[in-house]
Amino acid sequence: MNDPLQWQRKSSRWVRWRSPDRVGLLLTAFLAASSAIAVALDYQGVQWLERHVQTLFFRWRGAVVPPEEVIILAIDNQSLAAAQKYLTDNNSAESYANLKLIESWPWRRAVYSVAIERLLSAGAKSISFDILFDLPSGYGEADDRRLQTMLQNRGDRVVLATAYLSNAGPEGEILERFEPISELKNSPIQLGLVNFSALEADGRVHRLGHIYGEEVLHPLGLEVLPPLADVALQVARINYPQPKGENIFFFGPQRTFKTIPFWQILVPDWWETFLQEETFKDKIVLIGSTSSTEFSDYYPTPFDEKMPGVEIHANAIATLLEGKSIALAFPNPGGRGLFVLFFVGGVGLAISRVRQSWRQAAWGGIGSVIWIGISYLTFTYGLLILPTMIPVGAIALTGFSFFASSTIHDKLEKRRLRNTLTRYVAEPVVKEILKEPDDFCTMLQGKKLKVAVLFSDIRGFTTLCFKMPPEQLIVQLNIYFHGMVEAIVGAGGTLDKFIGDAVMAEFGFPVSQGTKKDAMNAVRAALTMRQELARLRQYWRMEGRSPLFNGIGISYGEVVAGDIGSWRRREYAVLGDTVNVASRVEGLTKQLGTDILITESLYELVKNEVDAIDLGEHPLKGREESKVRLYSLVGLKGEDNGLYREVVGELRDYLERSSDS
Repeated sequence: MNDPLQWQRKSSRWVRWRSPDRVGLLLTAFLAASSAIAVALDYQGVQWLERHVQTLFFRWRGAVVPPEEVIILAIDNQSLAAAQKYLTDNNSAESYANLKLIESWPWRRAVYSVAIERLLSAGAKSISFDILFDLPSGYGEADDRRLQTMLQNRGDRVVLATAYLSNAGPEGEILERFEPISELKNSPIQLGLVNFSALEADGRVHRLGHIYGEEVLHPLGLEVLPPLADVALQVARINYPQPKGENIFFFGPQRTFKTIPFWQILVPDWWETFLQEETFKDKIVLIGSTSSTEFSDYYPTPFDEKMPGVEIHANAIATLLEGKSIALAFPNPGGRGLFVLFFVGGVGLAISRVRQSWRQAAWGGIGSVIWIGISYLTFTYGLLILPTMIPVGAIALTGFSFFASSTIHDKLEKRRLRNTLTRYVAEPVVKEILKEPDDFCTMLQGKKLKVAVLFSDIRGFTTLCFKMPPEQLIVQLNIYFHGMVEAIVGAGGTLDKFIGDAVMAEFGFPVSQGTKKDAMNAVRAALTMRQELARLRQYWRMEGRSPLFNGIGISYGEVVAGDIGSWRRREYAVLGDTVNVASRVEGLTKQLGTDILITESLYELVKNEVDAIDLGEHPLKGREESKVRLYSLVGLKGEDNGLYREVVGELRDYLERSSDS
């Protein structure tokens, strides 16, 4: 196989799906799909979230100037108390006689006749009542006839209120239509529905339109009636653009529209002022209650927890008049679901391109904020409602998912790496690796580097296998390996593998401490192994066991290091000529009668710090054409070499006696 990484790429394909990016993408796909389903099914909770966001957008935007054409003539607290105040102060002056019509609630209907006559004479285009005249006047038929007469004469510019209300009956809820009494209805007036569309999921009024559709009303024998806002504009003979959406553009909180107390049009001084200033000329006038004491005609809206119904109608009329109805960008829930699916999925894919987990989390938050901004601008200036909260939540969770999966993956990888490496390398080396685990993982994919490679093998091991019981052999081998591994790891080396009775180790992989330091670490490890094995031989002799001898070969040079194996088993290992040389050199220790051999490449790095005997050049098995100069390692300069002489002497005696020599 020409590509040394090809097998790794094929055999570890399943491992790649465990990477944090893959996990993050899977979580993104889940979030995108679940968000899309929730939006497409138009769950109540989704509606609640979106309506709350729209309320928030209205409040962020604040009040805007409403059209001057719409005026509210308010039945307010002042008007309810005006008659008593003015009639007392002016001793029932004749000029204030009309105030007698509003002495007590409910007012005489004659006062509405006066209002219609005055307002139309002052140039009002239409007058709409947000008051139900569904019962005869409590002041007698004459009171109703006075209003009837006015409507017969000038009712073509007047809209009276009608409503569909549900009442509890023995068989459940009964839908009833409430409309003006026949004396008033049989006039050239128009009827406008004053019900609001059923309160939304957030409990607020948001929409224009009919409270009930044909599918509800026709089976009950009831007709679909136009809303008050539509009729008010038709009666005023104003052409307005067809609304693109069904949501009201609220201009602001209470009293955003010009509001005049009803009683003022009954007082001569005020009325003269209105005429001079042409207050009502070409205006659409709404008459309704804004009193907080006598009525319960209040509803929650985006700006207020309690807004008078007449002000909501004013907002609806202004919405139609200025063509500012707010529409859903995706009217069909299925279309909204598809948008959310592709949008959240696309954002998640973009976030996955960001390399660092904290940046992914940050971009999740930034993306959410950006989408809120886009939705706000689209809502405020484009008059379109985009799916907002579900995508915002999904985008934020997407960023967090990448961050969490990466964080968890990193912690698990560090734990796994630590657990693995502590068996092979010293704790300080492990700490260095864990500081930059990405560099280490990159190196494991395949990298050339220079290291010192150490091989150690037990002399006469085959004979021991035949002579010793298996249980004793395993126990003695474990004691031996423990001592050798401790010597290697203690010197900063990396235990590569056990090959039968052989030990392979590297110095400078995975973390190099510098060329000379790596070479000296290998030398120190070999000398410690010599010392430890000498100690163990004394122990085994005291126990009556067979002593063990070994040979050690060390070479320094270039290797290829990486994570090698199949998906069933992998290991950190090094390959290359330096490995082969170290293995062959270790085998020559028997022939040359010494325990530690080092190559010239290693000796040149440590010659100022060690004592070694030049054994000349020797051919190696498999590469006879090129010889390698070898040195027998005596010890460190300035130290006693008595242990060397003792070990080499015992080793030569052992080899002469051993049938495996």
